Parts: sequence; structure tokens; C-alpha cells
Amino acid sequence: MARREAPAAGPGSRALIVDVIRSAAAISRVELADLTGLTQPSISNIVRDLIADGIIHEVGSADSVRGKPRKLIAIKPANRFGIGFHLGPDTLTCVAVDLTGGVVGREVVPRPPAGQLAGQFDDFTAGLDLPRGRIEGLAIVAPTPYPSGAPSEDLHTLRATLTGRLGLPVMVENDAAAAALGEFWSRRVSREQAFGCIYLGTGIGAGFVFGGALFRGASFDAGELGHMSIAYDGRPCPCGNQGCVERYASMAAVVADAGVPVNGTSLSSAYDTVARAAVTGDAAAFTILDRAASHLAVAATSMVNLLDLGRVVLTGPGAALAGSIYARRLRTHLERTAHSRRRHPVLVELSAQPRDAASIGAAALIVQAAVAPGHTPGPST
Repeated sequence: MARREAPAAGPGSRALIVDVIRSAAAISRVELADLTGLTQPSISNIVRDLIADGIIHEVGSADSVRGKPRKLIAIKPANRFGIGFHLGPDTLTCVAVDLTGGVVGREVVPRPPAGQLAGQFDDFTAGLDLPRGRIEGLAIVAPTPYPSGAPSEDLHTLRATLTGRLGLPVMVENDAAAAALGEFWSRRVSREQAFGCIYLGTGIGAGFVFGGALFRGASFDAGELGHMSIAYDGRPCPCGNQGCVERYASMAAVVADAGVPVNGTSLSSAYDTVARAAVTGDAAAFTILDRAASHLAVAATSMVNLLDLGRVVLTGPGAALAGSIYARRLRTHLERTAHSRRRHPVLVELSAQPRDAASIGAAALIVQAAVAPGHTPGPST
């Protein structure tokens, strides 16, 4: 590979090096040069700075065909931490992750007023005994509101307030996009892979990571998979469109189709009732979930075809109990209809922590911004 030189101190080169080390788990400097195309002097300078900053460390050595063992380097997990808050309808999920995206703490509390979030941050981090100097910041994520509706909270105003009160960087993002970055980071997905994530919640969202960075669109609103129409004269949607897949395949749609009353309970609990019945042998409940999954598969195929994705992860609370039903339908449909099916497979995987994916992703946003600067700026910048 021809060497493509970049300034040794440039953020793009640093982000590239961190991404390659993250996805490889452990790697030598020689392998870094082969995979990145940067020169050995640039590699040495960036690696030296990353070791000095405590982001990476040497973890041993490996045999070399040239006889001299090669020193291996890896991310140093517990040297820095990111904090993520997911604002749900009734709850606040708080997560702390290390530099690999590994969860080091989690807490779910009743959703407090905006004015109490700084106190919740202090209580949460103190309970985990995290040194303040090693916390890189806080990211807050929430669902994207409908175009016709007002946001329940001005996240950008909240960001400015919390930045001043905490004295730390604060970011904001939509929950589906954050979940995608969290899955990308913690799964050690290569930055060379076109990666997508489908977030099943009250609605349906998606997130995409290309070249190690979230793809956000012109107004940071990319990934509204739920508002892809699968029936031009279908069910009306509050977004103003008709036949949106969200009206057929989301948690809210499943609960409505099942006729489960929501009065006195949360939508999530009502959905879990249907999902639990479906996976334990209730034929009627399974039919409802399987039909919802079939609708989602149609939209997912269009998404995969449009972006030529190689890997898709299903996550969100809707995938916690019934994820296998959705995944089975998506795999079957993509194997038959994906435009790229004869060139490369499209992997469909289930999240290991679907209920916490958005909060984990929020924390990963902070980690990435701190240790791999140079990616596409988010809406907080």
C-alpha cells in the first residue's frame, strides 16, 4: 500500500489510529502502518502521544517472521470514562462506559426534572467512585420528535446549562444514532465496514456509521427508518406521511394490533406482555409480532440496498424479548432480496444489551469525542 502522509498531530490521523487499535483489540506498530498507510514516523509519534495520554498501553509481544518480537498495543480501558443519560418517557437510564465501550455502571431511576440532572450525574458517578478527572463528559439522548410536534425538552438549552454546572463537555443526540455508535464501538467493528443499527422502540429509528463516524445528514436527522413508507395509501402517520413502517412494526403498533390496553401501565410493559406471549407459544401473539417483523424487513431491505450495508444490529427495548422474531424475518428477507446478496452477505445480529443500547451509545459518543477526535461533529458542536 502506498503511504499517505498526514500531519503527525492531525486529528484525522489520531482518530484513524485509535479506530484501528480499537477494532483489532491488540496490534503492533508494524501492522498499524500496513493497515493505515501512514509512515512509521507518524505512527510512532501518534502512538507515543496516546500512551502519554493514557489512552493506549503496551500489552505484551508477538512473534515476528523477522525474529524480533513485536510489541503489541491496545486500548487502556479504565483510564477514562464516558457517561450517558437516556431520557425515556418515564425513566432515566444512566450508564458509564470505559474506553472500549464496556459498561462499568448502570442505574435506572424515575425521570427527574431537567433541573435535577446535574445532581443525578454527581450522585451516579460518586456511587461508582469514578475519579472526576477521568470522566470525559456527559451525553444526553432522547427520541426525535415528530416534525409536527414540539420537542418535550430543548436538549440544546439543557446542554448549555449542564455544561456550565458540571464543568465538563456535554453532548446531545437522538437515541437511535447513539445506539448505533455504541454497538459499533463496543463490538469492535472495523471502520472499513458500512454499519447500520435498527432501534425498535415506541417508534423505529436507525443509525449508520461510515468510516468510524456517525452519518447524521443535513440537520442531524438521518436514520428516520420508521418514516419510510411501505404503503403509499396506508395508515396515516403523525409525521404527515402515509404507510410509514412505524405504524406497522413499532412497539406502539404491536400493542395496538394486539388490542392490549395501556391504561394504568406503560407502553413498554404492554408490549412486553405481547412479546413474552409470542416467544412462549401463544400463536395469536406470535402472528402479530411476525407480521410486524415482516413489515420491518421490507423497510430494512430498502435501507440496506440504498446504503450497501454489510452489517445490521437490531436493538432497543422492542428487541429485548422478541428480537429473535424480528431477526429471523430480516435475515430471510435480505437473503432473498438484498441487491448485494451475491457480492457479500448482510449480517443481521441482535444487541447484547438492547434496553440500554441508547444510554451505552450516549456514553460511547463521549469516549469517541475524547480519544478519537476528527470524526463528523455532532449537533452539540
